[in-house]
Amino acid sequence: MEQYTGHPLQVRGVEEYRLCSGKGDGMHLLQVRNGSGLEFTVSPDRCADLVRVSLHGVNFSFMGPCGYVAPQYYDSKGEGFLKSFTAGFLTTCGLTAVGDPCTDAGKELPLHGSIGNTPAEQYYHCVESREGQEEILIGATIRQAEIFGERLEMKREWRCPIGENTLYLTDIIRNYGDRVTPHMILYHMNMGYPILSEEASLYIPSETVAPRDARAAEGLNAWNVILPPQPQFKEQCYYHTFRRDEEAYAAIFNPAVQKGVKIVFHPEELDCFTQWKMMGWGDYVMGLEPGNCYVEGRDVMREKGILKELAPGEEATYHLEFHFLEDDTSLSK
Repeated sequence: MEQYTGHPLQVRGVEEYRLCSGKGDGMHLLQVRNGSGLEFTVSPDRCADLVRVSLHGVNFSFMGPCGYVAPQYYDSKGEGFLKSFTAGFLTTCGLTAVGDPCTDAGKELPLHGSIGNTPAEQYYHCVESREGQEEILIGATIRQAEIFGERLEMKREWRCPIGENTLYLTDIIRNYGDRVTPHMILYHMNMGYPILSEEASLYIPSETVAPRDARAAEGLNAWNVILPPQPQFKEQCYYHTFRRDEEAYAAIFNPAVQKGVKIVFHPEELDCFTQWKMMGWGDYVMGLEPGNCYVEGRDVMREKGILKELAPGEEATYHLEFHFLEDDTSLSK
């Protein structure tokens, strides 16, 4: 490539920007191009989450009505999370609370926890060669810690092989405190137009599907049917289970734009999967959400006996793969 280009950024690499207006003013963004048509934006000021993702110019992400919101505007009370829910392709929820606001063990917990509104303390980006394969790497360290309370550290790494329209995510969460700490995490991935439309097909080859509540039960037989935008649609959530000893995936593909994504995860790491079906006008999004918990709140997870914890010095590691597709031959319903 060096013979044809003056600088690698001519075809691929990472560029850093800062927003300069609105509630996103001052936010750092890392814009990545892999040279094969995949472009994505990482937000170091928001947990190094993924905001925009596109393949050959076709958008994958749902963007919430609030747009970019810097972490200083985060409202940590009740459902205040929704005021700064940019959504994007990935919003990380946790690390000690996910789902409904609640009070657990005497502590008030907000909707979906605070990690997704926490800036990275350090972050880096580079291009490295691993086993002869050049990869774009983005790494970040994010802490959720307080005096007299939990002390969790997340080490996050994104890998994008040059020449492959694939992303790999590895998260390592470590309890560096002196007490056992509840640990909840949910990868809130949000599919948006034009990947999401009534022409698209949803693939979640799970073993069982259960509605979260009575509203979801109304559409249980059509959990995988993607509707056109509906006025005043009320959200529906479905819980899927997968074999613990096999690799699992969820995917969406839209023949109208000949694009899709296959999200691969490991049920022995992330044993819960929530499908968020929101077919509203302007709030048109399909959430594909592997996690180590469901979205009913920490008190309910504790009551059901499925709340995870990290002992002092203990780590939890999670791996996800994102394969961006231009045909659906690798998918099966």
